[in-house]
Amino acid sequence: MIKSLKADRLIITYYRDKLRGHRLTAKAKELLLADNPARFEFYLTGNTETNALKSEITRRLRLHRIAETTVTMQNADASVFRDDKPDIFYPADGKPTPLTGLSTSAFYGSREIKEIGAGSTVIRGARMAGVLLADTAAYIVYNTGASLMKWDYKPEMRAKALLTALLCRERLSGVYGTNDVKGLMLGDDMETAYQMMTSTGGVKRSYFVLDGNYDNFLYLPNDHAGETVLRILCSKALTDELNRILAVNLKPRAPGLPVEHDALDDNGAPVLFGYSFDMQRIIRFDSALRLHSRTGTLICFDFQADVLRRYCSENTRFQTIDLTKLERRFFPSE
Repeated sequence: MIKSLKADRLIITYYRDKLRGHRLTAKAKELLLADNPARFEFYLTGNTETNALKSEITRRLRLHRIAETTVTMQNADASVFRDDKPDIFYPADGKPTPLTGLSTSAFYGSREIKEIGAGSTVIRGARMAGVLLADTAAYIVYNTGASLMKWDYKPEMRAKALLTALLCRERLSGVYGTNDVKGLMLGDDMETAYQMMTSTGGVKRSYFVLDGNYDNFLYLPNDHAGETVLRILCSKALTDELNRILAVNLKPRAPGLPVEHDALDDNGAPVLFGYSFDMQRIIRFDSALRLHSRTGTLICFDFQADVLRRYCSENTRFQTIDLTKLERRFFPSE
């Protein structure tokens, strides 16, 4: 594909700081704009952030992480193109499109969020790649790659506060409540999740640490397994069905139990559905078991189990879900 595009003079190769990259040619931009202006004008006209040259390594890495995030969202069946999703982040003086729900999940990049205008200045410095809107929750999305990302608590909390007010109280108030805004961290693999759950922020506490920034902070890898789980998490019907399957032969949760849980086993021990890899819930579950000298069961996918066994105490037992078998059941046509 790269050779074909280069032969047609639609992309060119460039080198900077011993790194190779590719750029669209003027011919390619004209072709895209002529074919689908509604989709590409935002990105390819004017001296916009994405249309300007970005040669510094840090900026190129940032673009790579955003591109990687967008591909993960697209593979998880979320709409990523502007002409395929509702206009949520219009300027304050714009004309809103009344919305009472979302027909499909949709991902909005950080640049699209800045379209709200002057209000976006409060999120300057935030590391988020964008926001994923699904019928289950609104996820503020980050991508840390293979190592801990730089993390400043205040900008991230300002971003969360802005998006909570904008989505839950204004433009999608009929869809989301304030408790529906969650964090979603993407990374290269599950080993990165272990780094995040055990991080203390480094010597200067400038790297990611779970410091209560989100009550719910999920982690998924940027691979097929992560995309499959994300497809389930974005669908209330699929999530409800998976929870129903897991709850077979289990007893309903006990509201007064001092351990976060989703069900009880035959012995009255707490059971947590941890397949979403909500790091905060998992930590609260394991900590409460140790604090109250109880045992409990954590249900997760097979590819998540190794990291959780290393992190959790001996009070936590594990039950795994075979991801391949679940795919056959939930996505048989594929």
